[in-house]
Amino acid sequence: MRWTSMLAIYTLFWTISAFVVMPFGLRTPDEAGVTPTLGHATSAPVNFRPRRVLLRATLLSLVTFGLFYVNFYQGWVTSDDLDVSRWLGL
Repeated sequence: MRWTSMLAIYTLFWTISAFVVMPFGLRTPDEAGVTPTLGHATSAPVNFRPRRVLLRATLLSLVTFGLFYVNFYQGWVTSDDLDVSRWLGL
């Protein structure tokens, strides 16, 4: 696998991981017991921490990309294993 392909796939894994971990730990003003300021949406989080999201997304993407990379070379799950028409007997 070329390094450019690896970088592109890792970027995809990181982006998906960021969206997966983003909602964890967030609290709305209602949940935190804080009165929202004027113009603050009641559904918007009061404790958003972007560095924590970056760290969590990076760790999750490293693990998932590592599994993907090892599977690519070991062949644990191949495209033939994902052939749904074969499972359905079509």
